[in-house]
Amino acid sequence: MNQLQAIRIFLKVAENGSFGRAAASLGLSNAVVTRYIALLESHLSTRLVNRTTRSLSLTEAGQAYAEGCRRVLEQIEVMESGVTRSATDPSGTLKLVAAASFSLFGLTPLLQRYRTHHPKVRLSVTLLHRPVNLIEEGFDAGIVVPGQVSTGTLIKRPLYKVRAVVVASPAYIGANGTPAAPAELNAHRFLALSADIYRSAWTFVTASGHEQTVSLDSDYEVNNAVMLRQAALADMGITVLPENHVSADLINGALVQVLPTYRIKGADKEVSLVYPGRRHAPAKTRSFVEFTVDYFRNNAPSTLSSKFSNS
Repeated sequence: MNQLQAIRIFLKVAENGSFGRAAASLGLSNAVVTRYIALLESHLSTRLVNRTTRSLSLTEAGQAYAEGCRRVLEQIEVMESGVTRSATDPSGTLKLVAAASFSLFGLTPLLQRYRTHHPKVRLSVTLLHRPVNLIEEGFDAGIVVPGQVSTGTLIKRPLYKVRAVVVASPAYIGANGTPAAPAELNAHRFLALSADIYRSAWTFVTASGHEQTVSLDSDYEVNNAVMLRQAALADMGITVLPENHVSADLINGALVQVLPTYRIKGADKEVSLVYPGRRHAPAKTRSFVEFTVDYFRNNAPSTLSSKFSNS
């Protein structure tokens, strides 16, 4: 028995005082309506309807049951209305996970603009270095770098690519000289991300495609790119950082680009938006996906090469 359907039919019988009128209003046959009432009474082990050849009335139990059923259906309608609104009107809490080092330099402007457009959505943001299982950990969407999530069952939308650049402070360069070729980096203090995300071999590629690979031992390691940038600003040595981390420093002269005519093979990072499949996605997720893709289409970080290749 479909109990909810049986309840709705029972209430229609109670409202009309007739099996026939209830059947007509519901577009069902008399036999179907009669069967549902019989099944409901059997389920409850209680007579709900008094029947005679000329009239129909509710028993005392039937009247009490009808009152309770009306309250239940009202609550269901309220819940369904709320769910329907959540599917069409962005609201509720959006749980977002993001790559920590990249997000600190560009996520807040996006979130501020999104909240301006969708003030009913509350944001819960988690910044992580580690890999994350988006669905098992209950996130609605993620702004991540390669390897941070398994995208097998997720939709992936590339947002922008961040180029890696070699930088140092003017004071460090002034005291230690400017490397003219990748091999000369071995004569300098090298600052690196820690062992779980740091690699010792770096391949530098010239504009003509010539490759030079150097192995660099670090004098300083840290598992956070923000602190790595601070170490470079503190004149501690040369490091490799994503361009969006240091663009302002390069513009204002706090850092200078080293080996600007080279690119580092395999060091660029693609930042992507990931989220569960589109089917029945709530409005808060759909709105965030659409807004984020549009935002980065119009505000993707520009490359530094044209700005600093001649510095």
